[in-house]
Amino acid sequence: MRRRRPSLQVNIDATVMQQAGIGAGYIQNIVSNEITGFVQKGNAESLPAARLATRVKFNQNLVSSWFTSVMQIINNVTFLAVILAGGALVRERERGTIDHLLTMPLRPSEIMVSKVWANSLVIVIATALSLWFVVRTLLHVPIAGSIPLFLLGTVVYLFSATSLGILLGTVARSMPQLGLLFMMVALPMNLLSGGNTPVDSMPPTLQMLVQIFPSTHFVNFAQAILYRGAGFDIVWRSFAIVAAIGAIFFSVALFRFRRTVAVT
Repeated sequence: MRRRRPSLQVNIDATVMQQAGIGAGYIQNIVSNEITGFVQKGNAESLPAARLATRVKFNQNLVSSWFTSVMQIINNVTFLAVILAGGALVRERERGTIDHLLTMPLRPSEIMVSKVWANSLVIVIATALSLWFVVRTLLHVPIAGSIPLFLLGTVVYLFSATSLGILLGTVARSMPQLGLLFMMVALPMNLLSGGNTPVDSMPPTLQMLVQIFPSTHFVNFAQAILYRGAGFDIVWRSFAIVAAIGAIFFSVALFRFRRTVAVT
């Protein structure tokens, strides 16, 4: 009203680049329309709206490879963990090698732990090599946070994801059945995890529902560590939630393993 031109700063989190650009445009239009309407009501003479300065954080140049390369690794961790753990159990059942394991002095829990440990180790090594040599060296994508901390969280998440894979393996009787279960379970987990569409943009009911998926919390702390440099003091709650969900998956899978595989 005093013919000044104040500056408004908008800080945009470009972790999800496409939504960040759309949101910045929405904010700019909303602010400009509100200020213009207010000025026109208070003064018959139309004054120019305030100058809106946009500051993009974490990905200032809006380079798509900075986001997609890291998110592909995060999404593939889920896919590999579920399909490898479940496929290992189904293959052993089809070939009859599970019967040899059951004749040994091994408890069902020890057999499950060995599958969780073996598959998780392979995926962790592949994830570390992908981040260091492909993302950082070949693609020159900056990693803001600690890769060892991210790998620690990945280990916790793999306990949950591989337990889910074993649970699906106790339900499926063949690899085609496991593939169908994989599409019904793992794909929705990935699509609703926040890696493709932010959880905040989902309907409120769906936002509450996806919290039961360990992949949602995995994507949450993975983006916080790799994009924003979050420390353990910030992400430890997500670590604990993923571990708790993994304990539930492991307990249910162990129960079904004893009743289905061990009995047959």
